[in-house]
Amino acid sequence: MDTESAVAATPPPPEPGVGPDALVARARALAPKLVERQADTERRTFYAPDVHEEFRRAGFYRILVPRAFGGYQCGVETFLRVTMELARACPSTGWMYCLGAAHALPAASLFDAAAQAEIFAGGDFVCPATITPGGSAERLDDGHWRISGTWRYCSGSPYATHFMAHVMVPGQDGGQAPMLFIAPRDRWRRLDDWGQQLGLRGSGSHGITLRDARIPDRFTLPGTHMSEADASSAPGRHLHDDPEYGGAQFGFMLLEVAALAVGMARGALDAYAELMRTRPVTLMPSVCRADDPDHQLWYGEAAGMVTTAEAAVLNAVQQWSGLCARPPADFTRARDLAIAAICREAIRLCWSAVEGRLFPTAGSSAVRHGERIERVWRDLSTLHSHAGVGVLLAAVTPRELARALVKAPAEGQS
Repeated sequence: MDTESAVAATPPPPEPGVGPDALVARARALAPKLVERQADTERRTFYAPDVHEEFRRAGFYRILVPRAFGGYQCGVETFLRVTMELARACPSTGWMYCLGAAHALPAASLFDAAAQAEIFAGGDFVCPATITPGGSAERLDDGHWRISGTWRYCSGSPYATHFMAHVMVPGQDGGQAPMLFIAPRDRWRRLDDWGQQLGLRGSGSHGITLRDARIPDRFTLPGTHMSEADASSAPGRHLHDDPEYGGAQFGFMLLEVAALAVGMARGALDAYAELMRTRPVTLMPSVCRADDPDHQLWYGEAAGMVTTAEAAVLNAVQQWSGLCARPPADFTRARDLAIAAICREAIRLCWSAVEGRLFPTAGSSAVRHGERIERVWRDLSTLHSHAGVGVLLAAVTPRELARALVKAPAEGQS
Protein backbone atom coordinates (compact mmCIF):
# COMPACT_ATOMS: atom_id res chain seq x y z
CA MET A 1 0.00 0.00 0.00
CA ASP A 2 1.42 3.40 -0.96
CA THR A 3 1.53 6.33 1.46
CA GLU A 4 -1.54 8.11 0.11
CA SER A 5 -3.57 4.92 0.31
CA ALA A 6 -2.35 4.26 3.86
CA VAL A 7 -3.39 7.74 4.96
CA ALA A 8 -6.77 7.39 3.27
CA ALA A 9 -7.30 4.00 4.95
CA THR A 10 -6.51 5.34 8.42
CA PRO A 11 -9.69 5.65 10.48
CA PRO A 12 -10.42 9.02 12.08
CA PRO A 13 -9.88 9.41 15.83
CA PRO A 14 -12.70 8.06 18.00
CA GLU A 15 -13.97 11.60 18.70
CA PRO A 16 -12.97 13.88 15.81
CA GLY A 17 -14.25 17.00 17.57
CA VAL A 18 -12.47 16.56 20.91
CA GLY A 19 -10.34 19.57 21.87
CA PRO A 20 -7.63 20.58 24.34
CA ASP A 21 -9.96 21.66 27.15
CA ALA A 22 -11.86 18.37 27.07
CA LEU A 23 -8.65 16.33 27.20
CA VAL A 24 -7.31 18.27 30.19
CA ALA A 25 -10.67 18.00 31.96
CA ARG A 26 -10.64 14.23 31.45
CA ALA A 27 -7.21 13.99 33.05
CA ARG A 28 -8.37 16.10 35.99
CA ALA A 29 -11.47 13.93 36.46
CA LEU A 30 -9.29 10.81 36.77
CA ALA A 31 -7.25 12.31 39.61
CA PRO A 32 -9.14 10.84 42.61
CA LYS A 33 -8.75 7.29 41.28
CA LEU A 34 -5.04 7.80 40.55
CA VAL A 35 -4.38 9.25 44.02
CA GLU A 36 -6.18 6.35 45.69
CA ARG A 37 -4.21 3.73 43.76
CA GLN A 38 -0.69 5.12 44.09
CA ALA A 39 0.54 2.33 46.37
CA ASP A 40 -0.93 -0.31 44.06
CA THR A 41 0.79 1.33 41.10
CA GLU A 42 4.14 1.20 42.89
CA ARG A 43 3.70 -2.47 43.83
CA ARG A 44 2.84 -3.40 40.23
CA THR A 45 5.62 -1.10 38.89
CA PHE A 46 3.21 0.41 36.35
CA TYR A 47 -0.34 1.71 36.27
CA ALA A 48 -3.17 -0.81 36.06
CA PRO A 49 -4.64 -2.21 32.84
CA ASP A 50 -7.99 -0.56 33.52
CA VAL A 51 -6.25 2.82 33.92
CA HIS A 52 -4.49 2.22 30.61
CA GLU A 53 -7.87 1.47 29.06
CA GLU A 54 -9.31 4.72 30.47
CA PHE A 55 -6.36 6.65 29.01
CA ARG A 56 -6.99 4.97 25.67
CA ARG A 57 -10.69 5.81 25.69
CA ALA A 58 -9.93 9.39 26.77
CA GLY A 59 -7.67 9.84 23.73
CA PHE A 60 -4.50 10.58 25.69
CA TYR A 61 -2.33 8.35 23.50
CA ARG A 62 -3.37 10.29 20.39
CA ILE A 63 -2.76 13.87 21.54
CA LEU A 64 0.50 14.19 19.58
CA VAL A 65 -0.34 11.70 16.83
CA PRO A 66 -0.99 13.52 13.51
CA ARG A 67 -4.56 13.85 12.28
CA ALA A 68 -3.51 12.17 9.04
CA PHE A 69 -3.02 8.95 11.01
CA GLY A 70 -6.03 9.03 13.30
CA GLY A 71 -4.62 11.31 15.98
CA TYR A 72 -5.87 14.54 17.52
CA GLN A 73 -2.76 16.62 16.76
CA CYS A 74 -3.65 18.88 19.69
CA GLY A 75 -0.14 20.21 20.23
CA VAL A 76 2.58 20.15 22.85
CA GLU A 77 0.87 22.52 25.30
CA THR A 78 -2.21 20.28 25.55
CA PHE A 79 -0.01 17.22 25.99
CA LEU A 80 1.96 18.83 28.81
CA ARG A 81 -1.17 20.14 30.55
CA VAL A 82 -2.55 16.59 30.59
CA THR A 83 0.82 15.38 31.88
CA MET A 84 0.73 17.92 34.73
CA GLU A 85 -2.73 16.77 35.82
CA LEU A 86 -1.76 13.10 35.82
CA ALA A 87 1.53 13.72 37.66
CA ARG A 88 -0.30 15.87 40.21
CA ALA A 89 -2.45 12.87 41.10
CA CYS A 90 0.22 10.16 40.82
CA PRO A 91 3.82 11.02 39.87
CA SER A 92 4.58 7.50 38.65
CA THR A 93 1.51 7.43 36.44
CA GLY A 94 2.26 10.87 35.02
CA TRP A 95 5.86 9.92 34.31
CA MET A 96 4.98 6.62 32.65
CA TYR A 97 2.30 8.24 30.51
CA CYS A 98 4.39 11.23 29.48
CA LEU A 99 7.59 9.40 28.57
CA GLY A 100 5.62 6.78 26.69
CA ALA A 101 3.26 8.98 24.68
CA ALA A 102 5.62 11.94 24.09
CA HIS A 103 7.63 10.29 21.36
CA ALA A 104 4.82 10.57 18.85
CA LEU A 105 6.28 14.04 18.27
CA PRO A 106 9.78 12.97 17.13
CA ALA A 107 8.32 10.01 15.25
CA ALA A 108 5.96 12.30 13.32
CA SER A 109 8.72 14.89 12.86
CA LEU A 110 11.74 12.87 11.76
CA PHE A 111 10.54 9.80 9.83
CA ASP A 112 9.23 9.89 6.29
CA ALA A 113 5.61 9.49 5.25
CA ALA A 114 5.85 5.80 4.39
CA ALA A 115 7.36 4.93 7.76
CA GLN A 116 4.82 7.05 9.62
CA ALA A 117 1.92 5.36 7.83
CA GLU A 118 3.10 2.08 9.38
CA ILE A 119 4.22 3.47 12.74
CA PHE A 120 0.88 5.14 13.45
CA ALA A 121 -1.32 2.49 11.85
CA GLY A 122 -2.81 1.54 15.22
CA GLY A 123 -3.87 5.07 16.10
CA ASP A 124 -2.78 4.92 19.75
CA PHE A 125 0.98 5.36 20.07
CA VAL A 126 3.06 4.52 23.14
CA CYS A 127 6.80 4.48 22.53
CA PRO A 128 9.40 4.62 25.31
CA ALA A 129 12.75 6.01 24.23
CA THR A 130 16.30 6.27 25.50
CA ILE A 131 18.94 8.78 24.51
CA THR A 132 22.11 6.80 25.38
CA PRO A 133 23.28 4.67 22.44
CA GLY A 134 23.76 0.98 23.12
CA GLY A 135 23.71 -2.46 21.55
CA SER A 136 24.95 -3.36 18.10
CA ALA A 137 23.63 -3.09 14.54
CA GLU A 138 24.51 -5.00 11.37
CA ARG A 139 23.47 -3.91 7.88
CA LEU A 140 21.84 -6.80 6.04
CA ASP A 141 22.18 -7.60 2.36
CA ASP A 142 18.65 -6.35 1.68
CA GLY A 143 19.47 -2.95 3.20
CA HIS A 144 17.63 -3.49 6.47
CA TRP A 145 19.23 -3.84 9.91
CA ARG A 146 19.77 -6.57 12.50
CA ILE A 147 19.87 -4.97 15.96
CA SER A 148 20.68 -6.51 19.34
CA GLY A 149 21.11 -5.00 22.77
CA THR A 150 19.55 -4.02 26.06
CA TRP A 151 18.46 -0.50 26.90
CA ARG A 152 17.54 0.42 30.48
CA TYR A 153 15.05 2.93 31.93
CA CYS A 154 12.49 2.69 29.13
CA SER A 155 9.61 4.52 30.80
CA GLY A 156 6.22 3.53 29.43
CA SER A 157 7.25 0.05 28.28
CA PRO A 158 4.40 -2.05 29.81
CA TYR A 159 1.77 -0.83 27.31
CA ALA A 160 4.13 0.23 24.54
CA THR A 161 3.32 -0.20 20.87
CA HIS A 162 6.90 0.62 19.80
CA PHE A 163 10.37 1.34 21.18
CA MET A 164 12.73 4.13 20.08
CA ALA A 165 16.45 4.07 20.80
CA HIS A 166 19.93 4.69 19.42
CA VAL A 167 22.72 2.39 18.33
CA MET A 168 26.17 3.28 17.02
CA VAL A 169 26.87 2.52 13.34
CA PRO A 170 29.66 3.47 10.89
CA GLY A 171 29.48 7.15 10.03
CA GLN A 172 30.26 8.97 6.80
CA ASP A 173 33.64 10.11 8.12
CA GLY A 174 34.80 6.57 8.84
CA GLY A 175 34.07 6.82 12.58
CA GLN A 176 31.00 5.87 14.58
CA ALA A 177 27.74 7.80 14.53
CA PRO A 178 24.41 7.32 16.33
CA MET A 179 21.46 5.82 14.50
CA LEU A 180 17.91 6.44 15.71
CA PHE A 181 15.56 3.50 15.19
CA ILE A 182 11.99 2.48 15.99
CA ALA A 183 11.21 -1.16 16.80
CA PRO A 184 7.61 -2.42 16.67
CA ARG A 185 6.36 -4.27 19.75
CA ASP A 186 6.85 -7.75 18.32
CA ARG A 187 10.61 -7.17 17.93
CA TRP A 188 11.54 -6.71 21.60
CA ARG A 189 11.08 -8.08 25.12
CA ARG A 190 10.40 -6.13 28.32
CA LEU A 191 12.53 -7.03 31.33
CA ASP A 192 11.28 -7.41 34.90
CA ASP A 193 13.91 -5.08 36.35
CA TRP A 194 12.03 -2.08 37.75
CA GLY A 195 10.55 -1.20 41.14
CA GLN A 196 13.47 -1.16 43.60
CA GLN A 197 14.48 2.45 43.05
CA LEU A 198 14.00 5.22 45.62
CA GLY A 199 11.10 6.79 43.74
CA LEU A 200 8.99 6.59 40.58
CA ARG A 201 8.60 2.89 41.35
CA GLY A 202 5.37 2.70 39.39
CA SER A 203 6.65 4.48 36.28
CA GLY A 204 7.03 1.38 34.13
CA SER A 205 10.69 2.22 33.47
CA HIS A 206 11.73 -1.33 32.64
CA GLY A 207 14.61 -2.42 30.46
CA ILE A 208 14.03 -3.54 26.87
CA THR A 209 15.99 -6.20 25.01
CA LEU A 210 16.31 -6.84 21.27
CA ARG A 211 17.92 -10.06 20.05
CA ASP A 212 18.74 -10.17 16.32
CA ALA A 213 15.69 -8.03 15.64
CA ARG A 214 15.17 -7.24 11.98
CA ILE A 215 14.39 -3.53 11.72
CA PRO A 216 13.31 -2.18 8.32
CA ASP A 217 15.59 0.48 6.92
CA ARG A 218 12.64 2.93 6.76
CA PHE A 219 12.44 2.70 10.59
CA THR A 220 16.06 3.88 10.97
CA LEU A 221 17.77 7.26 10.70
CA PRO A 222 21.57 6.79 10.47
CA GLY A 223 23.53 9.79 11.66
CA THR A 224 20.63 11.04 13.78
CA HIS A 225 20.41 11.49 17.54
CA MET A 226 16.93 12.45 18.71
CA SER A 227 18.05 15.19 21.09
CA GLU A 228 20.17 16.90 18.42
CA ALA A 229 18.07 16.25 15.31
CA ASP A 230 17.25 19.18 13.05
CA ALA A 231 13.53 18.61 12.61
CA SER A 232 13.10 21.83 10.62
CA SER A 233 14.29 20.06 7.48
CA ALA A 234 12.63 16.73 8.34
CA PRO A 235 9.41 15.49 6.68
CA GLY A 236 6.95 16.14 9.52
CA ARG A 237 6.75 19.92 9.30
CA HIS A 238 5.37 19.84 5.76
CA LEU A 239 3.70 16.43 5.83
CA HIS A 240 1.33 17.52 8.60
CA ASP A 241 1.22 21.26 7.83
CA ASP A 242 2.14 21.92 11.47
CA PRO A 243 5.35 23.70 12.53
CA GLU A 244 5.47 21.86 15.87
CA TYR A 245 6.53 18.78 13.92
CA GLY A 246 9.58 20.78 12.87
CA GLY A 247 10.63 22.08 16.28
CA ALA A 248 13.78 21.46 18.31
CA GLN A 249 13.61 18.08 20.03
CA PHE A 250 16.06 19.02 22.79
CA GLY A 251 13.81 21.72 24.22
CA PHE A 252 10.73 19.53 23.96
CA MET A 253 12.40 16.70 25.88
CA LEU A 254 13.22 19.01 28.77
CA LEU A 255 9.78 20.60 28.77
CA GLU A 256 8.41 17.12 29.46
CA VAL A 257 10.46 16.73 32.64
CA ALA A 258 9.70 20.27 33.82
CA ALA A 259 5.96 19.69 33.37
CA LEU A 260 6.25 16.48 35.39
CA ALA A 261 8.04 18.34 38.20
CA VAL A 262 5.30 20.98 38.31
CA GLY A 263 2.61 18.30 38.46
CA MET A 264 4.38 16.45 41.28
CA ALA A 265 4.86 19.62 43.31
CA ARG A 266 1.18 20.51 42.82
CA GLY A 267 0.32 17.12 44.31
CA ALA A 268 2.45 17.88 47.36
CA LEU A 269 0.64 21.20 47.77
CA ASP A 270 -2.70 19.37 47.63
CA ALA A 271 -1.61 16.98 50.37
CA TYR A 272 -0.19 19.77 52.55
CA ALA A 273 -3.40 21.81 52.20
CA GLU A 274 -5.38 18.83 53.44
CA LEU A 275 -3.08 18.56 56.45
CA MET A 276 -3.61 22.24 57.17
CA ARG A 277 -7.38 21.77 57.14
CA THR A 278 -7.39 18.64 59.32
CA ARG A 279 -4.35 18.66 61.64
CA PRO A 280 -3.43 20.81 64.66
CA VAL A 281 -0.03 22.36 65.15
CA THR A 282 2.52 20.38 67.15
CA LEU A 283 3.23 23.01 69.80
CA MET A 284 0.85 24.69 72.23
CA PRO A 285 -1.48 26.43 72.00
CA SER A 286 -3.19 23.81 69.87
CA VAL A 287 -4.81 25.41 66.84
CA CYS A 288 -5.66 24.16 63.37
CA ARG A 289 -2.69 24.49 61.04
CA ALA A 290 -4.83 26.52 58.67
CA ASP A 291 -4.95 29.22 61.36
CA ASP A 292 -1.27 29.01 62.25
CA PRO A 293 0.91 31.84 60.83
CA ASP A 294 3.94 29.56 60.39
CA HIS A 295 2.08 26.95 58.36
CA GLN A 296 0.46 29.72 56.36
CA LEU A 297 3.93 31.08 55.59
CA TRP A 298 5.38 27.70 54.59
CA TYR A 299 2.42 26.80 52.42
CA GLY A 300 2.22 30.26 50.88
CA GLU A 301 5.91 30.30 50.00
CA ALA A 302 5.69 26.83 48.46
CA ALA A 303 2.54 27.73 46.53
CA GLY A 304 4.25 30.83 45.16
CA MET A 305 7.25 28.80 44.02
CA VAL A 306 5.15 26.15 42.28
CA THR A 307 2.85 28.72 40.68
CA THR A 308 5.91 30.54 39.35
CA ALA A 309 7.35 27.29 38.04
CA GLU A 310 4.10 26.41 36.28
CA ALA A 311 3.86 29.86 34.71
CA ALA A 312 7.47 29.57 33.54
CA VAL A 313 6.92 26.14 31.97
CA LEU A 314 3.74 27.19 30.17
CA ASN A 315 5.46 30.33 28.91
CA ALA A 316 8.40 28.22 27.74
CA VAL A 317 5.98 25.95 25.88
CA GLN A 318 4.51 28.99 24.14
CA GLN A 319 7.99 30.24 23.29
CA TRP A 320 8.87 26.83 21.86
CA SER A 321 5.68 26.70 19.79
CA GLY A 322 6.14 30.30 18.64
CA LEU A 323 9.68 29.60 17.49
CA CYS A 324 8.46 26.56 15.60
CA ALA A 325 6.11 28.81 13.63
CA ARG A 326 8.91 31.18 12.62
CA PRO A 327 11.38 30.47 9.79
CA PRO A 328 13.53 27.48 10.78
CA ALA A 329 16.68 29.60 10.94
CA ASP A 330 15.15 31.55 13.84
CA PHE A 331 15.04 28.49 16.08
CA THR A 332 18.71 28.70 16.98
CA ARG A 333 20.61 26.59 19.47
CA ALA A 334 20.80 29.59 21.79
CA ARG A 335 17.01 29.96 21.86
CA ASP A 336 16.61 26.24 22.43
CA LEU A 337 19.06 26.42 25.34
CA ALA A 338 17.20 29.40 26.78
CA ILE A 339 14.02 27.30 26.90
CA ALA A 340 16.00 24.50 28.55
CA ALA A 341 17.28 26.99 31.14
CA ILE A 342 13.69 27.93 32.01
CA CYS A 343 12.98 24.24 32.56
CA ARG A 344 16.01 24.00 34.84
CA GLU A 345 14.84 26.86 37.04
CA ALA A 346 11.25 25.57 37.13
CA ILE A 347 12.44 22.19 38.39
CA ARG A 348 14.63 23.88 40.99
CA LEU A 349 11.67 25.91 42.24
CA CYS A 350 9.51 22.80 42.53
CA TRP A 351 12.20 20.94 44.43
CA SER A 352 12.79 23.89 46.76
CA ALA A 353 9.06 24.07 47.49
CA VAL A 354 8.78 20.37 48.36
CA GLU A 355 12.17 19.71 49.95
CA GLY A 356 12.59 23.05 51.68
CA ARG A 357 9.03 24.01 52.73
CA LEU A 358 6.51 21.19 52.63
CA PHE A 359 8.39 18.00 53.52
CA PRO A 360 10.16 19.27 56.68
CA THR A 361 7.06 20.98 58.11
CA ALA A 362 4.40 18.38 57.29
CA GLY A 363 5.15 16.36 60.43
CA SER A 364 6.62 12.89 60.91
CA SER A 365 3.31 11.06 60.46
CA ALA A 366 2.81 12.75 57.09
CA VAL A 367 6.18 11.60 55.74
CA ARG A 368 5.91 7.93 56.62
CA HIS A 369 6.45 5.53 53.74
CA GLY A 370 3.48 5.66 51.41
CA GLU A 371 2.11 9.00 52.54
CA ARG A 372 1.47 11.38 49.68
CA ILE A 373 4.06 14.03 50.56
CA GLU A 374 6.67 11.36 51.26
CA ARG A 375 5.99 9.81 47.88
CA VAL A 376 6.33 13.13 46.05
CA TRP A 377 9.61 13.77 47.90
CA ARG A 378 10.94 10.36 46.76
CA ASP A 379 9.69 10.80 43.22
CA LEU A 380 11.08 14.33 42.80
CA SER A 381 14.39 13.11 44.25
CA THR A 382 14.48 10.36 41.64
CA LEU A 383 13.56 12.81 38.89
CA HIS A 384 16.94 14.42 39.51
CA SER A 385 18.67 11.16 38.56
CA HIS A 386 17.27 11.42 35.02
CA ALA A 387 20.08 12.31 32.62
CA GLY A 388 18.09 15.24 31.28
CA VAL A 389 18.00 16.82 34.75
CA GLY A 390 21.09 15.54 36.54
CA VAL A 391 23.47 16.07 33.62
CA LEU A 392 21.99 18.14 30.77
CA LEU A 393 20.16 20.75 32.85
CA ALA A 394 22.51 20.78 35.81
CA ALA A 395 25.78 21.20 33.92
CA VAL A 396 25.66 21.12 30.12
CA THR A 397 22.83 23.62 29.55
CA PRO A 398 24.20 26.52 31.65
CA ARG A 399 27.65 26.25 30.09
CA GLU A 400 26.35 26.01 26.53
CA LEU A 401 23.89 28.84 27.11
CA ALA A 402 26.62 31.09 28.46
CA ARG A 403 28.83 30.42 25.44
CA ALA A 404 25.93 31.00 23.04
CA LEU A 405 24.82 34.26 24.67
CA VAL A 406 28.30 35.71 24.94
CA LYS A 407 28.88 34.91 21.29
CA ALA A 408 25.46 36.22 20.15
CA PRO A 409 23.87 38.08 23.09
CA ALA A 410 20.63 38.91 21.26
CA GLU A 411 19.80 35.24 20.77
CA GLY A 412 17.81 33.42 23.43
CA GLN A 413 16.56 36.66 24.92
CA SER A 414 13.74 37.54 22.50
